[in-house]
Amino acid sequence: MRGLLTSDYDFALPPEQIAQNPVEPRDASRLLIVDRAAERITHSRFTELAGLIPPGDALVLNTTRVVRARLLGVRDSGAPAEILLLRELGEGQYEAMVSPGSKLKPGRAVHIAAGFDAEVLATTAYRTRIVRLHADLPLAEAIERFGHVPLPPYIDRADTATDAERYQTVYARERGSAAAPTAGLHFTGALLSALAEQGVARADIVLHVGSGTFKPVVAADPANHAMHEEWFDIPGHTAAAVNATHARGAAVWAVGTTVTRALESAAREDRTVAAGAGETRIFIRPPFTFRVVDHLITNFHLPRSTLLMLVAAFAGYDLTMRAYREAIDAGYRFFSYGDAMAIV
Repeated sequence: MRGLLTSDYDFALPPEQIAQNPVEPRDASRLLIVDRAAERITHSRFTELAGLIPPGDALVLNTTRVVRARLLGVRDSGAPAEILLLRELGEGQYEAMVSPGSKLKPGRAVHIAAGFDAEVLATTAYRTRIVRLHADLPLAEAIERFGHVPLPPYIDRADTATDAERYQTVYARERGSAAAPTAGLHFTGALLSALAEQGVARADIVLHVGSGTFKPVVAADPANHAMHEEWFDIPGHTAAAVNATHARGAAVWAVGTTVTRALESAAREDRTVAAGAGETRIFIRPPFTFRVVDHLITNFHLPRSTLLMLVAAFAGYDLTMRAYREAIDAGYRFFSYGDAMAIV
C-alpha cells in the first residue's frame, strides 16, 4: 500500500509557486475541487464555494486568533536571537521555539525591547524551550506591541502591517495560535453571509496551532513521528450542531486540518462528537477511518508534512498526489498564502 512511508510524500515544487503574499480579495484564490467518488479533479475559484455546499450541510470553522508570537531580540553578547511563542503555560511562562538553539540554553536571556526580556528556563523533550517573559507592560500588551506576525519560514520576507490583518481569518477571536489555520484565510464576510443565507449551518471550534505545524516528519516510517500536543475546545452548541447535521443525513465540512483534527479527536464510535476541551496528539495518516468529517477544505501543504498525510488519508493517497501534480502543472500557489482545495 503506497502512502505508508514518509518518502511517499515527496514532491518537487518550483520555488516561484510558493506564495509570498496573499491575493486580493481573499476569495479570489483558486480552488481545486477533488471528487473522491468520481476520482475527478476540476478547477474553480474560492468565490464559487457557495455553489458547492448544499443547504442543510454544516461548515465548521476554527476561530483561533494568531498571536504576534515572533519575538526578535539580542543575547547578552549583542548577537541576534529569535523566540517563537507556541503556547502559554501561565505565570508568564511559554513553550517556545528558539534560534539559535545551541546558544539559548537554560539560564540565557534574550532582550526584546526596553523593559521586555525573555529568560530561558528549560529544554523540553521536544527540544523546544520553556521561557519566562518579563515586561514593564502587561504581557499581552508587550507581545502585541513588540512582537511580529509569525509568518512561516518559506515566506522569505519580513512581516508588514498588511500581514497583521491578512494572516488572520476574518472570524478569528480567541488568542493563542503560533500560526494561522490557513484554509480559513480565503473566507470573506460576504462569502460567509452568502453561505448562511442559502441555509448552510455554521459551527465554531477552537484549536490553537502550535509547534506540530512546524515539525517535519524525519522518520522513514511516520509511525515513529512524535506529534506535539495542541489545545482544542468543542463547545456544546457546536457538538450539537454537528450531531444534528449527521442525524438529518446532511454533511459536515471541515475548514482546514485543524478543524479535522479537533473533530476526529472528539469522535465517538457512533459518529457523534463529544463536547469539551483538551489536548490532542492525533496523527491522521493512511489508513484512517474518519467518523465526523465528510468534506474537507484545505490549502496545499509542504512535502513530508503531517498535514499532507492527513489529506492523503482523507482523499486517498494516489488521488491526493495526482491532485498535487495537477495543481503544480496548472500553476497553483502553494502553502499559507496560496490557493485552496475542496475534497468532496
